Formats: sequence, structure tokens, C-alpha cells
Amino acid sequence: MTILVTGGAGFIGSNFIIYFLKNHTTVRIINLDKLTYAGELSNLSELEGNNRYTFVKGDICDTALLNQLFKKYSISGVIHFAAESHVDNSIENPNTFIRTNINGTFNLLNVSKNFWMKAPFIFNKGMEHARFHHISTDEVYGSLGKKGLFTEQTPYAPNSPYSASKASSDFIVRSYYHTYGMNVVTTNCSNNYGPKQHDEKLIPTIIRKAINNEKIPIYGDGKNVRDWLYVEDHCAGIDLVFHKGKSGETYNIGGKNERNNLYIANKICDILDKLKPKTVPYAEQITFVQDRPGHDYRYAIDANKIENELGWEANENFETGIIKTVNWYLKKYKK
Repeated sequence: MTILVTGGAGFIGSNFIIYFLKNHTTVRIINLDKLTYAGELSNLSELEGNNRYTFVKGDICDTALLNQLFKKYSISGVIHFAAESHVDNSIENPNTFIRTNINGTFNLLNVSKNFWMKAPFIFNKGMEHARFHHISTDEVYGSLGKKGLFTEQTPYAPNSPYSASKASSDFIVRSYYHTYGMNVVTTNCSNNYGPKQHDEKLIPTIIRKAINNEKIPIYGDGKNVRDWLYVEDHCAGIDLVFHKGKSGETYNIGGKNERNNLYIANKICDILDKLKPKTVPYAEQITFVQDRPGHDYRYAIDANKIENELGWEANENFETGIIKTVNWYLKKYKK
């Protein structure tokens, strides 16, 4: 079986490819990545020489390239990570998010459908089990108050250009199931953390600023809450849904680790105080900065569906996963 993974040089995609190849020894992966600022080939350096892994530099909006790849490798599965994902960037430059997240997803879906199906609800011979797995986010659901959890039935209420573009792509994927009978699944995840995350994100930023003796910027009052999911636990959930999820369904993957941003900053500082002590506690570098526009107060996911139907569970809680994460970044930054 040959699977096309899009955005596989990014944070979650690169972790997933390594996880997937290790756990499925007969699968071949074609990694299509545009290598924007968030893509980093060094994330996959351990796969050099692996004959079940092929990297292709390219854009999911390039229809000719997609057609060529599907024909050349007879692709029978797509796991679609490729997306612009940084909320601040979507506020500054929404155009790119609309192009990649909406138009790109549509293009990839349409090429997949045309290669796998001869007519609505009729698959080409040998492609009866071909599947399109769309990776989405909990941000499509909007913001929660102090109570409650996002479920798969929560109405969509995106509040940023990023989350609106992801919500749009979710709906396009859904339409291809209902209109064409295409075999699709969608997963919506909570905030990921772990090795190989881009430096712009919250946790790498806290670690980097701390060890460089710079101010650690925290938006607003630091009380915004996220449900944190260790990236390898997310990879295991994607694997399960791709292989065992029911066609047309959505599965929420969350870590049951709600923490506010100020707690995370202080926790990382506490770990650094032990691993790399200095005369002044790292927490004294924490600085509050102006909140960003449309900053959702709280996200939290109810993962009961994937737990009960597919048997998934997270192996890491935040306190174990964050120690692994800090140690990885200390090696990366050679401090």
C-alpha cells in the first residue's frame, strides 16, 4: 500500500511518518511538502536511505503534480496534514490560509476522487478501500467558557482566519462523503506539543526565550486554557482512525490535559531550574504582552468517541510529556 502524506516535513507530519513506518512495515509513504517556513527536512533525517519513504517537494494546489504522483505510485491512501496553522500569521496574512487550507484541500480531494472512483459511490477496481484522512483542529469549534467540552456534535464557530479556513476544509471533506460516497475520515485534535515543533509555537518559544535570558512573552493575563496532547499520542490516534475509523465520521483526539498558558510557562521554568539552574529563577523572565485579537479563551476536547469505539488512549499526561519535550529542545538548542 502506498500512502500520500501531505505536509510531512512539519511538526505533526514528520512525527507521524516516523511512527507510521515503524508500525507498518509493508507500507510505503510519499511525503509531499512545499517546505514553507514550517517545513523542515531535518525532522526526517533518520529516514535517509529508507526505501519505503520518498520525499517530493511540491504544493497541494498543483493539480498536475498531484495527478502525476497518484499515477506514478498508485496511491490508495491520503493522510492530509498540509496546512497553514499559526493563528497570528492568519491575522496578518489570511490570503495564504484560504489558498492552502481551503483550495489546497479541495484540490487534493478532487484528484483523489478522480483517481479512486469512476462515478459517485462506484470505486475503480483495486481502490475499493482507498481512504482520505483529513487532519483538522479543535479551533473550528470556537471558544469554550469555563465549563464544557468539544464533542463531535459541537456546532462550528471559528473565530480566526486560520480556524475559519480549517472549518471550511472540514466541510468540503464532509461533502465528498455525502455527495460522492468517497471514503473519508476527519480527526480534530487539541493543541499538540513535543519534539520537532516549530520555534514560533508557545512551548518552544518559552524554552528558547528562557535559556537565552530573554523575556518570556505570555498573551493577556495568561489564563487562556488549552487541552494539550503529546504528539506521539496524536500519531497513534491518527493511525487508529485511518485503519479502523468509520467512513464519513469525525473523531476528536484530545489529551485531557487542560492547562492555562501561565501554568505552562511556570512549569517549564520549574523544569529548567532543575535541569539547567542559574542564580535567578527562570520564572522571573515571564512577561505579559498585549493579547492577540480574537484570542479564544478555552479549548478542551471530549475524546470519548475514539476511546470507546477504537480503544485509543493517551500514554502521556502533560507533566510527563513536557519533561521529554524540554529535554529534546535543550539538545536542539545545544544548551
